[in-house]
Amino acid sequence: MSRVAVLGAGSFGTTLAVHLAKAGHDARLWGRDAAAMSRIRETRENAKFLAGIQLPPGVKVQAELEAALEGAEFTLFVVPSQAMRSVSTQVADIGTAGVPVCASKGLELGTLRRLSEVLSETLGDRSPVVLTGPSHAEEVARGIPTTVVAACTDATRARDVQVLCSTPRFRVYTNDDVVGCEYGGALKNVIAIAAGVCDGLGFGDNTKGALLTRGLAEMARLGELMGARRETFSGLTGMGDLIATAMSRHSRNRHVGERLGRGETLEQVLGAMVMVAEGVHTARAARDLGSQRGIELPITEQVCALFEGRDPQSALLALMTRDLKREA
Repeated sequence: MSRVAVLGAGSFGTTLAVHLAKAGHDARLWGRDAAAMSRIRETRENAKFLAGIQLPPGVKVQAELEAALEGAEFTLFVVPSQAMRSVSTQVADIGTAGVPVCASKGLELGTLRRLSEVLSETLGDRSPVVLTGPSHAEEVARGIPTTVVAACTDATRARDVQVLCSTPRFRVYTNDDVVGCEYGGALKNVIAIAAGVCDGLGFGDNTKGALLTRGLAEMARLGELMGARRETFSGLTGMGDLIATAMSRHSRNRHVGERLGRGETLEQVLGAMVMVAEGVHTARAARDLGSQRGIELPITEQVCALFEGRDPQSALLALMTRDLKREA
């Protein structure tokens, strides 16, 4: 049994705490909203983000960060991408010996850093583990068979997290291409928004198949430029996560795109949502990164144009009438 601090009481943070407790570990679930944490402690349910799932006895709900971190052997960061720096800075100020694990997906606006890079900077730790892959919280919490990746440059740490999280319904592979795994997990959310736009416009399988294929090529192009191995994008953290996110009824990012495709503004869509759609921030960060590095990201650029009010049909026309070229 290991003691694990799970920082972030959204849907996936709560799910990971439930999963780890059921696997026999001591899981400490922390969130910033003390009143919300008090309700979760009393009701043993996170009704806002994971309704219908009861917290097992092994989940200790903590409103104080120090209490959650006390004695932790692993610290899982499952907070929104734009909160990663502030939360990890708080952890650094308190001090903890636990292995840091990044279970969030996205890029930090402004710095354009991967989230494990943010953890490295704030915690002074050179090798955080990245836990990523096709893993909708709603399904993991119900015990639906799921397979993910623990990515780290330190093989021992990757193996430790693999052993920590693996169960007969939750299989974990290891990978040393942290850059590729992390870019895959972040960028697939952008392509999932575009896939949702296709749904909102009433398009069919031809369009979705083309979009996912060209979207995967776009993800790999940027990832490879940033130091990733291209083949990583054919694995769980690239193709696997893209398929799950772009096709699923659970996907917040696909949902955002579908409503944009139906003519709503981004402000209207986000204003009606409880959960964070990370693809919105990631699209802007990826566009800026592509511009900085001089690389074409046509789908990402059109997704950002939709955020700024472009008509979905015009965005489609811009993609379909680009200069003709070879596929590879």
